[in-house]
Amino acid sequence: MQKKTFWLIALLMLALAAIIVYMAPLSQNEISRKVAEIAPATDAWRAALPRDPAAATAAYMARLPAAATARSDAYFEGGYWLQLIGFVVGIAASWVLLSSRILVALRDKLEQHSQRRWLNNAILIAAFTLLSSILSAPLDVYQRYFREHLYGLANQSFGPWFSDFLLNFALAMVVGTLFISLIFVVMRRLVQTWWIWGAVLSVAFMAFMMLIGPTYIDPLFNTYTALSDEKVKQPILSMARANGVPADNVYQFDASKQSNRISANVSGIFGSAAVRLNDNLLKRTSQPEIEAVMGHELGHYVLNHVYHFLLTFGVLLVVGFAFVKTSYAWALRRWGQRWGIRDQADPVGLPLLAALFSVYLFVMTPVFNTTIRSSEVEADAFGINTSQQADGMAEAHLKLTEYRKANPSDIEEFFFYDHPAPKKRIYMAMRWKAEHWQAP
Repeated sequence: MQKKTFWLIALLMLALAAIIVYMAPLSQNEISRKVAEIAPATDAWRAALPRDPAAATAAYMARLPAAATARSDAYFEGGYWLQLIGFVVGIAASWVLLSSRILVALRDKLEQHSQRRWLNNAILIAAFTLLSSILSAPLDVYQRYFREHLYGLANQSFGPWFSDFLLNFALAMVVGTLFISLIFVVMRRLVQTWWIWGAVLSVAFMAFMMLIGPTYIDPLFNTYTALSDEKVKQPILSMARANGVPADNVYQFDASKQSNRISANVSGIFGSAAVRLNDNLLKRTSQPEIEAVMGHELGHYVLNHVYHFLLTFGVLLVVGFAFVKTSYAWALRRWGQRWGIRDQADPVGLPLLAALFSVYLFVMTPVFNTTIRSSEVEADAFGINTSQQADGMAEAHLKLTEYRKANPSDIEEFFFYDHPAPKKRIYMAMRWKAEHWQAP
């Protein structure tokens, strides 16, 4: 492929992304929400729920109108295809970059002007990040902007959305360039064992981002303020104190400017803890729902899920790096000269490395999902025992059906769900309620 062809493809991708932005159905936002509105419930309705968990779960599910079920099913099932399409687009982008030898030309020009290998490598890595993002721009814009508006899940117009996108991209480019540069240093100096140290470095990088994210990165996208409503804050702090979470305040952030999804988190490692919930949770849910959600998030912290995550993903990364090392060496022997890749530590081979790693991640998706889903089940159990808000938890999970298929098959859940299916989570809440039933 000639370099002119590459630039033509890049311009076409940018043009297609612009067309998708222009066609984004902003006007359908409120319409979509109203059509799929969940039937409200009263305290009397909850008091009259049957004691049997299955029957009580069925009563909750019956409040979902057909339009809501159809919309959430279509949204979530479309995500199955988007995972496959994203994988194919990523592979195709890597092939275009390799076959056009655009990075080879850049490397050769850089070497004519500078012999600083670390600087040349950093520029090549940044160039890969930029060019691959351009090639995937139509899919990114469709998935993150157009589609979210189509299903009534997004609130931002294009200007603010694109501003957040550019900021996120800039952070990813800077941090990613530094991290990948270190990986290539390891590949150059530890020729045979780089795959082990690459995995170790990746885990350390994830831990570092988890540590600095709440304080230095998240506030770049949203405004965090101390929660002033004592009726909401004190029950949350009480649950935190009772379970040894080192938090003395609760913070809210303005996620409603971006979407209408409810969310919260309790983040922090190495003795730090930040208890935070978004304004959608405050506006769209009741106190029992808030307590149930925050109990769940506290569960992640108390049960040390972040450390489980780092350990489990560390093992999976070691396996992944081993696969990449073996397959990369084979690919270099077969196509390295054609693509202008000198050796395994040449950043020109980054598209090939990215493609191979994406193959591993795609195949291992069910494993990654199951690992996360298991932690979510544990957090649900912790949350309901801590908050003792069974109906609050059920109501919160009913709202999550806005963007999650409520009742998938077991096969669907295994392959595509990184959280338990909403119906199963509601059933867990109703089972807890049945076991703690108190006669009037």
